[in-house]
Amino acid sequence: MMNLTEVHGGSLFNEANASDNVTLATLNIQGPINKTVNILTVLNLFITMISLGCTMEIFKIKAYLFKPKGVAIALLSQFCIMPITAFSLAKILQMEPIKAVTVLICGCCPGGTLSNIFSLVVKGDMNLSIVMTTCSNIAALGLMPLLLYIFSQGFTGLENAVPYAGILTALAFTLVPCAFGIAINHFKPNTAVTVKKVGLSILIISSIIICILSFYIVSNVIWMILMPDALIAASLMPLIGFTLGYVMSVLCRLSPQCSRTISMETGCQNIQLCVTILKVAFPLEVIGAMFLFPLLYITFQCAEVFLFALGFRCYQRVKPPADDTEKEEDQVVDPQDKEAKRP
Repeated sequence: MMNLTEVHGGSLFNEANASDNVTLATLNIQGPINKTVNILTVLNLFITMISLGCTMEIFKIKAYLFKPKGVAIALLSQFCIMPITAFSLAKILQMEPIKAVTVLICGCCPGGTLSNIFSLVVKGDMNLSIVMTTCSNIAALGLMPLLLYIFSQGFTGLENAVPYAGILTALAFTLVPCAFGIAINHFKPNTAVTVKKVGLSILIISSIIICILSFYIVSNVIWMILMPDALIAASLMPLIGFTLGYVMSVLCRLSPQCSRTISMETGCQNIQLCVTILKVAFPLEVIGAMFLFPLLYITFQCAEVFLFALGFRCYQRVKPPADDTEKEEDQVVDPQDKEAKRP
């Protein structure tokens, strides 16, 4: 773990929280509670990634590797649009260093599993969505530290303050359970169904516990994430991601179905990974309540998707849906289905 209070002689801590030292001193930092939140946060990330792996099938990965246009555009959107948006908002809103690094980390995170659900809601390509989420989390191992290094140069005090070792550890940790989940789904598909069901139950319970304990720990400084700059950043980041992701897909002449899928993938960040990095890699005395920023982000993200989905369904009622799916030869078809269709 990199202690940011030691970077630049504590300059990041002093710049970000000079006016809040008294308040931060009253943080409810109790060893057992803080360690419990850390453990549950890592557990949440592990369960999320193993569940993602259990939804992935090797033949789908191979199919999109041979026809990578959709995935390539999605990765370009994910790792260009969102980091640039985060950097621009942090600059425009003149955020303090600790808030800026929080927004940057959130913007540089890979796609989250919620995008798969959102793609289903807007009638997107589920196969593409799952492959995109998997590929972006794998690509993040190299791209996320690189992007954080590039964009942190634009903020005084952040050049050497980003905990790259902690971020790389968290990213590497996501790949192992994801690969394990893929293996389970490939060799024991029935077991994969059970893993997803049990995992969802554990995820819900642990998330509730994390929220309760986290709000208790930062109850005295919870106002930090409710300031106008944090609220504006959390609301505009997913909105810009959804919009520009769709625009880029349309400009690249992808089908409306694929465009909606990439739109969802671009605006949805891996919130579990973001919370894990902010909570585990940063000292609580430095990050304060800002490790809860991803929860603020996901709140606006879900609200905006709801409005988009509502508008899309209303549009479909007014105008009969056109054939917006990919051509049959471009679709990923399960080899077992092909065998079943043969006479």
